[in-house]
Amino acid sequence: MGQQEDPRQSNGEVAAELAALSARVEALERELALLRHASRAASPEPVPPPPCVTEAVTSDTSPLRQHPPPRASLENRIGSRLFNFIGIFALLIGSGWFLKLAMDNHWIGPLGRILAGLIAGTAIILWSERFRRQGFSVFSYSLKAVGGGVLYLSLWAAFQLYHLMPASAALGAMILVTAWNAYMAWSQNSELLAAYALAGGFATPLLLSTGVNHQIFLFTYILVIDIATVVLVRLKPWPRLLLGAFPATVAFFIGWYIQFNSADQLDTSILFVGLFFLTFASVALGGSPEAKRTASIITEILLPLGNAAFAALALYSLLQDAGHHDLLPWVMILFAALYLGLMRLPETSVASAVHLSLAIVFLTIAIPLKASGRWITIGWLAEGVALLWVSAHLSVPKTEDTPVRVHRVLRWLAIGALVLGFLGLLSFPYLFDRYLQTPFLNSRFATSLFGVAALAASAWISLHARQYPDESSPSWRQIAGGCIIALNMVAILACVRELDTAWSAAAGNHEADLQRSLAISAFLMLYGAALLAVGFWKRSAFIRWQALLLLVFTIAKTFLYDMRDLSQGYRVVSFLGLGVLLMAISFAYQKDWLALRDPSPDPTPKAGR
Repeated sequence: MGQQEDPRQSNGEVAAELAALSARVEALERELALLRHASRAASPEPVPPPPCVTEAVTSDTSPLRQHPPPRASLENRIGSRLFNFIGIFALLIGSGWFLKLAMDNHWIGPLGRILAGLIAGTAIILWSERFRRQGFSVFSYSLKAVGGGVLYLSLWAAFQLYHLMPASAALGAMILVTAWNAYMAWSQNSELLAAYALAGGFATPLLLSTGVNHQIFLFTYILVIDIATVVLVRLKPWPRLLLGAFPATVAFFIGWYIQFNSADQLDTSILFVGLFFLTFASVALGGSPEAKRTASIITEILLPLGNAAFAALALYSLLQDAGHHDLLPWVMILFAALYLGLMRLPETSVASAVHLSLAIVFLTIAIPLKASGRWITIGWLAEGVALLWVSAHLSVPKTEDTPVRVHRVLRWLAIGALVLGFLGLLSFPYLFDRYLQTPFLNSRFATSLFGVAALAASAWISLHARQYPDESSPSWRQIAGGCIIALNMVAILACVRELDTAWSAAAGNHEADLQRSLAISAFLMLYGAALLAVGFWKRSAFIRWQALLLLVFTIAKTFLYDMRDLSQGYRVVSFLGLGVLLMAISFAYQKDWLALRDPSPDPTPKAGR
């Protein structure tokens, strides 16, 4: 028989194991208590999370919160914006066709049609407020545009089609609609609604036009809108409204000038041109911190330049048509004085620089204006140099507070003016001064010399401008290089043109033609040699390469043209002169006086110390 296990012995073993486990748990609890006690002794008060971690998290998350919402996709822009504008246009067209359909079918009388349009337009505007309060601002503004358009169309029909309202009543009603839109734009802080109000204000004269000349009323009305726009731009950061007000003002003046201008209205026309000019010139004034904060390229650069061009061309056209050509230089001097006076008033540094540039331009073209277009070329070159100088003095790195884009825009404007002046230097001699008899001592060569001086000044300004690593294209060195190339082209073409004029009296004489060809070849050789010497002196490979290209052209001319057409004596002189010059240049390169060769590496390594 097997031995049977005692149950009491088994229970005793289980009790022993439980006691051992209890002892181990108590030991662990004591160790944990000791650890907690040591931790409290080291830091008796609870320590908040380290601030660096919080700051790191904040710094990582705060920019994400401040980032603008992601740009809408193409599909979203098409659906929300393009279809929105097309829908507004379609609704306005549909409203117009509905009015026409109602007229054709005699559904309602003329008064009923007008009242229906006025009620519908007002209801749409009021209904749009519901969507704005629900957060659909863009859709609400679209409905306001539709409602305002219906109101304008209804008032236009009441005046033009049905003659139910006199002109004064229709004008007053349209002004009320415009004022209502302006009030909503102000109260809702919406630049888009302000643009709608501006569009309606400028559309009013077109809708109420009867084809009769109302110069004083028209220009007074436009002047009031311009003043209101300028005041609004001063109170709100909405400079883009000026991109609507100023072109519309210019367009109305041009339309009136083409259709109604006459000499007996000269005084009134000059008065309003001056008022328009002063209104838009006041935008750039103001040196307060708020004015500097809201300043933009539109208010500091584009508007002053456009305003100056409009006023100058308008006064030029008015005075020229009235037979007062002799007053034009004094008008230019007056503009220069006005811009110099504006610099004495509080304004931003950029606006002051632009005003200085315009003063220089008007002083430049204030010389007695003639029929020749050379003064236009001189004006473009002078403006280009002035704008380039201003841009160089405004050039700052991106880390500074000065708006970087301003000097870049000025730089591009300067390049445009210099390019126009350069094209004028190339083209005007062939358009206006083709038959001069006196070489060198004439206005054509003097204009070319001014162009060379202007391009040289531009190159000097560009080379001495402050360079920054983040400089955008075109860089100052690129501008300087372009000016140097243009300078050499103008100088060469001007001298060749004058040499051709020197022998023009003997045109048809074979001997004179040979002398002229030899003189041109000699000039090209000497100019190339002088340019190469300047390149060696300034250690400029850029200038030396231009000289080498000119010499290559001279070599080609000598071998391909002079060898064929020159007589034996002139041929000898041409080739001997070219040969001596090329040998001298070759000797200069072989001697390596400027250490232009790359140093050859030493094949034997130096012993280490």
